[in-house]
Parts: sequence; structure tokens; C-alpha cells
Amino acid sequence: MNNNTRMMVFSGSASQGLTDKICTYLGVARGKNNTITFSDNNTYVKIGEKVRGEDVYIIQTIGLDPNNEFMELSFWLDAFRRSSANSVTAIIPYFGYAKADQKDESRVSIRARVCADFLENAGVDRVVMMDLHSAQVQGFFRRPVDHLYASDLFRKHIINMNLENYVIVSTDEGFAKTARKEYANKLNAPLAIGNKQRTGHDERAEVLDIIGNVEGKTAVVVDDFTISCGTIKDTARVLKIKGAEEIYAFVSHNMLSEKGVKELEKSEIDMLFTTDTVDNPNANERTCKKIKIISAAGLIGDAIRRIHEKESLSDLFD
Repeated sequence: MNNNTRMMVFSGSASQGLTDKICTYLGVARGKNNTITFSDNNTYVKIGEKVRGEDVYIIQTIGLDPNNEFMELSFWLDAFRRSSANSVTAIIPYFGYAKADQKDESRVSIRARVCADFLENAGVDRVVMMDLHSAQVQGFFRRPVDHLYASDLFRKHIINMNLENYVIVSTDEGFAKTARKEYANKLNAPLAIGNKQRTGHDERAEVLDIIGNVEGKTAVVVDDFTISCGTIKDTARVLKIKGAEEIYAFVSHNMLSEKGVKELEKSEIDMLFTTDTVDNPNANERTCKKIKIISAAGLIGDAIRRIHEKESLSDLFD
């Protein structure tokens, strides 16, 4: 390595399994630290070893328990900064508040921007995230932000599946640009787009139609996350009506609820592929035969190594 400082990788309480895989990939020991939740629900964090002058990478997803997970991450940043780390990089595999990227109603907060300011004030030097729901969130930070893509992992898996006569399907117009750029164009496959309608915050979006030819084809549905499985289940239903044969879904972040798992099991989807950015006890290969986990540990590990060795990350996106 051309860096005289040591790479030290720590885990927040929400990403311990993923951190272990990343550390194994990098060939480093996981840093010693401890998180305690007191009886009054206050969070306490403590670093268990010296970090003075070292480069620290703290991995904490903001997913199933976002408020507590976010506060814990902020406390870690402060603790490492007060312990005189040379640099502190926050690895946030899933950043749930990326959905709150604009003021689309009156009298509301732009929560993603508030989070960015908060993390910077807590002492972060750099941020790494994967598949932001809104890429413009990168611009909310004054510190460097590296944006990784699950599509790099998923494309390799799709190729290895040796599918014939398949079509990439975006669940809606909002994800269509990503579906075209990261999947259809790079895989040289046609694209179809779901036409859906949402009537309010608490109303599930209804897929009305599929724009594009899917008859007789294998449908590969792509999206960034799902909670209720409602949209992708509805998309699969309409795909079957339109004549699609097999249906596979690739979803970057596994936010499925228990109800969502039941909906997946009842759906026309043959298999849902997702990553381990969220350690979801409700939805995994043990709880549902239709779920397959593809680890993001190698992708995130490569990013950490390149950052530490002061190399470009652009090769990760080629």
C-alpha cells in the first residue's frame, strides 16, 4: 500500500454481517467497538482500540430502524473524530432518507439535506453509498460522496443465468432511466416500462399497463428497493397478462416486510434477487424460497481499498 496510515474497518449495529464479509474480502480484522442501548432507549457507543492517526471506515446502513441507526452512525463519527482518527469515511450501504430529496409539498422538510448537514457536522470526511433512490442527494454533501451501483453485481448474475429472449422491465417511469442506462443498454436487451398510478402517501401504486413488448419473453424486473412487494407483484401480474413467461426481479435493497414476503410468495415472480446492504431478518434465503441474496461485500470492499490507496473508483463502474 502507498498509504502510511492503517485501514481500520468498524461496524455499526445494523451492518455487522456485511462488515464481517467485507473484512474477510479485504483480509483485515474487524475493528473493536461496542454499541449499547440503555433502558431509556439512549444509545451509547465506545471504540475498543486506538484509532489515532488511522483511516477509519465505519459501516452502518440506514434501513429497518432508520432514526436509531442514523443517530448511532452520528455518534460513531463524533467518537472517531474525538479519538483523533486521520480520516473517517461513512459507508452507508442503504440510505433510507434518500427518498426525501425535495420539497414536493408545502411546509415539509428536505430530510436528506438535513441528514447530510448532520453527518458533516458530526465529523465525516467522505461518504460511500449504494443505489441512492435519488442520485441528487450526492449534491447535498460538501464532502466527497462515492455512489456505487448494484447493477454491476446484477448484470453479471443475469449474464450467468444464460437467459434467452429476455426483456428488462422498469417498474415505473422514475426508474426507467437507470434501467435503460445500467441494464438494457449494457446487456443489449430491450426495455419495457410499467405505467403506474399513486393517489397518496398511504395508497399503494397500481400498475395499469406495461409499455413495451413482453409477449413470450422472460421478464427481468429491476428496481432499487421494495417494502410491501406491492409494485413488483403488480408489475408481475400485468406482465403475465401481457404474455411474459418467466419473471425474475432484481432489487438493490432488501427492505421487505413480513407482509411483503407473503406477497412475494403469492406473486407471479419466480425469484427475487437482492443484496445484503440491509440485514433483514424478515426476508432472506431462510425465510423465503423465492429470495436469493447476492453479496455487495466485494463491491464495497473494492471501494474501501481504492479510497485507502488513493486510487480511482471509476474502474468499478466500467
